[in-house]
Amino acid sequence: MKLRDLLVGAESTQPIGNADCEITSLAYSTRQVSAGALFFAIRGEKTDGNRFISDAIARGARAIASEHPRPQDLPSTVDWIQVADARKGLASAAAKFYGLPAQALKLIGVTGTNGKTTTTYLIDSILRAAGHGTGLFGTIAYRTPRGSRVATNTTPESLDLQSFLAEVRDAGGTHAVLEASSHALAMDRVWGCPFAAAVFTNLTRDHLDYHKRLGDYFAAKRRLFEGSGVGAPAVGIINADDPYAERLTGLAKRTLAYGLENDADISAKKFTLAFSGLEFTAHTPAGKLEVCSRLVGRINVYNILAAVAVGVGLGIDREHIEAGIRQLESVPGRFERIELGQPYLVVVDYAHTDDALRNLIATARELNSAGRIITLFGCGGDRDRAKRPLMGEAAGRASDAVVLTSDNPRSEDPLRIINDVLVGLQKTKVNYVVEPDRCVAVERALDLARPGDIVLLAGKGHETYQVLRDRTIDFDDREVARHSLRRHGYGA
Repeated sequence: MKLRDLLVGAESTQPIGNADCEITSLAYSTRQVSAGALFFAIRGEKTDGNRFISDAIARGARAIASEHPRPQDLPSTVDWIQVADARKGLASAAAKFYGLPAQALKLIGVTGTNGKTTTTYLIDSILRAAGHGTGLFGTIAYRTPRGSRVATNTTPESLDLQSFLAEVRDAGGTHAVLEASSHALAMDRVWGCPFAAAVFTNLTRDHLDYHKRLGDYFAAKRRLFEGSGVGAPAVGIINADDPYAERLTGLAKRTLAYGLENDADISAKKFTLAFSGLEFTAHTPAGKLEVCSRLVGRINVYNILAAVAVGVGLGIDREHIEAGIRQLESVPGRFERIELGQPYLVVVDYAHTDDALRNLIATARELNSAGRIITLFGCGGDRDRAKRPLMGEAAGRASDAVVLTSDNPRSEDPLRIINDVLVGLQKTKVNYVVEPDRCVAVERALDLARPGDIVLLAGKGHETYQVLRDRTIDFDDREVARHSLRRHGYGA
């Protein structure tokens, strides 16, 4: 593809040299560069792509797009394009390179602090029940008709996203559902993508290591409803019970509100909570829907209502919405039960904020008011340090016992992270155990369990690794729990 065609709309601040040169690929990492590539030098959180331009040229880059002026020592055979915004330039060029795949699909984006993954799984299940070919992109995996890949970010980088969307389009797919993280929105990974529907689940404290202030965090979420440069979504789906909802009302061309506590377009008046799942009637502008789901807890009533709202907003028939919800049996690492015949319940969940911990423990309490709740959790390193005592206090006030351990400490000392958590945990009267080794901690949590209790292993959910200072190791809470339960004599 010709360089001039790729850079239409990229706001180049200088004339392009050889605008008719042929570009064979795009790259934002030198590992992706091959002969004839256009390399975008992007500033990241930890490094600056401009530092690797020489490496990109050595690997065969034909042209460089950067926010910086052309260096004097650049080889004359390499074109230099100074752009106003390298991230938006990459997103725009990637869309053109792959033939504008987002315009051939109906995109549904889900943003919010909690519930994104489950809501996207529900929406995807509804679309497939209606006979649509889909793509699904989020925290757990990137799935297209060509297969599933392990997710490296909640939302793929714009170049990767456009490639995946092209796979969906080329296979005859019609829809794609994605988690739109605050990082992705702030970094313009979905810039230029027209959304048929945008969903807002809720907003609580998270990622303030990156956004610094809660207002900035919300502003990033809001960008999904503002249109990412191509106009507002056709329909906006908002949680009427969240205090930030009113700030999103009216941004989309049409707004549908869902909720339990306030007047909403999509609501549930009564619902049954049980370990076997949920049953309730959803009231919608399209009539009543009978919901039967294997998912559990009040929080999943919200997630289901959000998915129902998307179905209604996109004009999907009632029976397909009902079938899609019914057919989704579980979501990896989201209140995932580990059952080897033990007389107590073991649950693995991704909850990694104070609000998510409260919701998780409240769900367990609603399902089992008689037994005790034993909560194991830790906090991630190199992330918002101020939320650690908040998580400690949330777990301590809601649980009957706490096992405080390590999560993904990354470059930090696990004991320093634990001490930060203890500031909040020690404000409560809960009995707690500190065990930095997460494998041993799971064993100790199960040692505490008695018949009728619920053991919650929180924080890592679907993850199959643990990130340490000097390496990443295999670690899956689900497998560790199964191994420990077998050591306790179950599942033999």
